[in-house]
Amino acid sequence: MTLLQISEPENKPMSKSDNAAKRLAVGIDLGTTHSLIALMQDDAPKVLADEQQNLLLPSVVRYYDNDVEVGKTAAYTDSEDAINTISSVKRLMGRGSADINAFLSKSPNDIIDQSGMPAFNTVAGVVNPVQVSAEILKKLKQRLRQVTQEDLYGAVITVPAYFDDGQRQATKDAAKLADIDVLRLINEPTAAALAYGLDKNEERIIAVYDLGGGTFDISILHRHQGIFKVLATGGDTALGGDDFDQCIIDYILQKTDQQKPNALVLRQLLDKARQAKEQLSDHTGVDIDGITLQRQQFNQMIAPFINKTLQLCRQAVKDAELNLQDIDDIIMVGGSTRVPQVKQAVEALFAKPALQTIDPDQVVAMGAAIQADILAGNNASGSENLLLDVVPLSLGIETMGGLTERIIERNTTIPIIKTQEFTTFKDQQTAMMIHVVQGERELVQDCRSLAHFELKDIPPLPAGMARIQVTFQVDADGLLSVSAMEKTTGKSSHIEVKPSYGLDAQQMETMLKASYRHAAQDIATRELRELQIQAESLLDAVQQAVAKDKDLLTAEEADEIEKHCAALQVLQLGGRAVELARAIKALDKSTQAFAERRVNRELKRALRGQSIMENRDD
Repeated sequence: MTLLQISEPENKPMSKSDNAAKRLAVGIDLGTTHSLIALMQDDAPKVLADEQQNLLLPSVVRYYDNDVEVGKTAAYTDSEDAINTISSVKRLMGRGSADINAFLSKSPNDIIDQSGMPAFNTVAGVVNPVQVSAEILKKLKQRLRQVTQEDLYGAVITVPAYFDDGQRQATKDAAKLADIDVLRLINEPTAAALAYGLDKNEERIIAVYDLGGGTFDISILHRHQGIFKVLATGGDTALGGDDFDQCIIDYILQKTDQQKPNALVLRQLLDKARQAKEQLSDHTGVDIDGITLQRQQFNQMIAPFINKTLQLCRQAVKDAELNLQDIDDIIMVGGSTRVPQVKQAVEALFAKPALQTIDPDQVVAMGAAIQADILAGNNASGSENLLLDVVPLSLGIETMGGLTERIIERNTTIPIIKTQEFTTFKDQQTAMMIHVVQGERELVQDCRSLAHFELKDIPPLPAGMARIQVTFQVDADGLLSVSAMEKTTGKSSHIEVKPSYGLDAQQMETMLKASYRHAAQDIATRELRELQIQAESLLDAVQQAVAKDKDLLTAEEADEIEKHCAALQVLQLGGRAVELARAIKALDKSTQAFAERRVNRELKRALRGQSIMENRDD
């Protein structure tokens, strides 16, 4: 079978004839709690360790006046400078100023608004999440240099499946700051499935349950003949092990009657909570500075979060048009799946044991390394796996009446290019505003606005005559670009959708639930709006025709048309769909004879003109 390679245009994979000069490509798991870097060695993915043989790099960055520290040494500190130590930055990647308040009460850092985006006030100055993430990537790149002296060709970086355009772009921006070329962003669950799929050739339906420090993803994949296709995906970009830690912190604060601990105390409590959580995976109870916490108590605390992940699993299976019993394999990914209660709940849901033979902390980076090797053109593993991810929410534009015209449907496989043709609504219209939206509702007001751009210099034609071609392109990283072109002139306009904020996880869930809950109502509303637009267009056309050719009408015909126009105008403003459709039909019927006469007049005019031309030719 021929290997189909997905790459960005500027990063062309090597041909197999160049295999003698392999390119150094790595897989990077830029995680909320820990980050890893892996590469292919001896035809197998290997996670690289630091000088102390630590595979996991804590995703923690500490700022000094003239220095930056990353990793374990930055994570564990009793210094009063705890406010300058930033962890779990992934939760703020691609977010907006509206998200700041949600993190203030849970963070020891001084989070501020910087030009509509969250940022950290540190002793080294104001730094944003992209800059903090870049420091983590630089540290991983430094680890790579200790193993090999080769130049880095590029990296495949993993992101949660539910990261939106803003969050994905923020990840690419961080890589650029770290001087790392991104071969591709791939979803974390897909990377994990790739790592597990090395020796499996049979057709399988796989559920990847990925619970990390700050994010949760569930992906349903179909593996057949070397192709991983994502059938459905779901998740929450603000749900993970950090929430488990916060439960323990709240428990300690409650037991010690502490109200508003300072930054240093919060940092110390966070370290103790994480240690207690890890100990409870192997012990039935733990002592935290004299406070006893039993595993059973801990399980009760985190039960709401686990139940939320199970709800998202059920929805993803439903979106894939499958039943729970159709799942062949369950892959457990992310450090938080080490919590016994998590694994037990997932296995109970799917009624089968979950796979965890590969270290859940390493599996994502390993899968990314495999894909990086393929995209670099090395293909040392002989793998012929092709990854096909999906769009998590539908993408489209606003049309007349505030309606959503979906161009790329939710769960469409990416990369994808899709084109649809539109036209003008008004006579002599020379410009069109393109409003790009995301969501599942029929009305734009119920969807999320992504971008606006204008197409100018449209020929001044009668309404409905111009041909506007709108093209949506989602690349392999899930990033969207939209272009519009007027076909007769070739005039075009283009925008790359890079929102400056991320979609809140609760918003994502709310949008999906609302689309299901209001489906019937939305369809009825859309039908009414479309009829209202049709009525407006018909009234405009009839009024113009009457003004131009009223002499073709008898007095009785003119009165009847005027009566039907008045009735339609009233119903257009507040009538029901059935009544409006009936009124449109009545007006149309009353103008049919008039329309025939107008056509005959125009034909006679045209024929007279042709006759004159023929005489001139003679």
